[in-house]
Amino acid sequence: MLSRLIGFVRERIFAHYFGNSDALDAFRTALKVPNLLQNLFGDQAISASFIPVYTQLWERDRNPEEARRVAWTVGSLLALAMAVLVLVGVLATPLLIDLIAPGFEGAKRELTIRLVRVTFPGIGLLVLAAWCLGILNSHRRMLLPYMAPVLWNAAMIASLVLFADGRGPDQLAVILAYGAVVGSALQLGVQLPGAIGLLGGLRVRFGLASAHVRTVLRNFLPALGGRGVNQAAAYVDHIIASFLGTGAISALGYVQDFYMLPVSVFGMANANAELPEMSSEIGSGEEAVERARQRLVAGLQRVAAFVVPSVVAFVALGDSIVALVFQTGAFRRADVEWVWLVLAAASVGLLAVTMARMYASAFWARHDTRTPLRFALVRVALGATGGWLLALHAPGWLGLPAGFGLAGLTLASSLAGWVEMGLLRNALARHLGRVVLPLGFAVRCWGAAIGAALPAFALKLWLHALPPALSGAVVCAVFGASYFGLALLLDVKEATAPLAAFRRR
Repeated sequence: MLSRLIGFVRERIFAHYFGNSDALDAFRTALKVPNLLQNLFGDQAISASFIPVYTQLWERDRNPEEARRVAWTVGSLLALAMAVLVLVGVLATPLLIDLIAPGFEGAKRELTIRLVRVTFPGIGLLVLAAWCLGILNSHRRMLLPYMAPVLWNAAMIASLVLFADGRGPDQLAVILAYGAVVGSALQLGVQLPGAIGLLGGLRVRFGLASAHVRTVLRNFLPALGGRGVNQAAAYVDHIIASFLGTGAISALGYVQDFYMLPVSVFGMANANAELPEMSSEIGSGEEAVERARQRLVAGLQRVAAFVVPSVVAFVALGDSIVALVFQTGAFRRADVEWVWLVLAAASVGLLAVTMARMYASAFWARHDTRTPLRFALVRVALGATGGWLLALHAPGWLGLPAGFGLAGLTLASSLAGWVEMGLLRNALARHLGRVVLPLGFAVRCWGAAIGAALPAFALKLWLHALPPALSGAVVCAVFGASYFGLALLLDVKEATAPLAAFRRR
């Protein structure tokens, strides 16, 4: 949560200095190109392939020495692969830009190439930080690795605040790129000592003789493919957005910041917390199956308790939320309304995407990384086809402004997300039986969220003349307080449990 919140501070500063501009389009694209490495080799791919094997060796098999050998071999191979790929990426940057942003031309393209070459080494450091995260998570030390991105964001914020005076947008974008590299080094630096300590000292290993190392690598390839498919979806969206005019990529980035808050804090956080537990308990027999079912249902309820109100808030109150965070400097009211429209369309698939994370973790715990890959391919194919139609053609067919195309793009991805979630759920039923969100619980969640949105929406209309920071803060506070009150009344315990746990601590 803290990492995502400071991410919003970062984005507000981006909005203040850049607005929806070519310079910010270039910077976001520059991060997307090397981010391919981080997202392919980073957090989820390592978690899916490495954590189940490492956790079973350490806890179920009581073989810590073999667990350490596996960890150091995986880390050494990962570091070598990153060194090679970063070098290739820096040299091949112009070709990569032509692939990821073919709509960029002239000075905008040249700036993007320069920024990519600055940021590429930093992304390699973030991949190694993800390996540290896998070690720490397996030992249930989850606070530090998920707090570490705060330093990455803080470094970028500091680079703008300290060096903004008298510089144009292009110069600021270059400074921001160097700040991102510094932040990457900090994110690795705070995690590495803890990981080394748990593994009993620094070692370098490249041998593949261990059957457990081969299992990690065998599971890693489909996990890598799954992440590659997810990245392909993001890159298809990025390519389509590059044809939608100035500011489209920037607007899509702002939407993704809001969208990823509930996905990360509630979807990924629950999935990542459950993965070591499910991996350590995996087994056969009715008792093991029932334990897995109970864990998964409980996880789905924890996800829905917070994602459902997020969906309602983004759709009904999205303009107040966007204005609260971003309406400053070069970011105007028209930008607020555009981002709100695109965010509302993206929110259609928010619950499906977060629940799919939980179903995928259940497959990963069973050492099955191939099934999620197959269904991710289906989602990407559907999302790309639908995005091409709804973003580039539907506005013209319907006589709508071109800006509606970006909303069509996110709507297509949302619908494809529901298809993927359904496929994952049905496939998992063969192992655990049908595991769904209980109907009564879902009705109470939606009832509390919609009930909370009604007074907040009326208040939004009444306070529209006030400064956006003030009106947005009041509207969000009323919605949040109303939802927690109704959740308490309707017995949605998952929504109020974190507050109770916090009070106990």
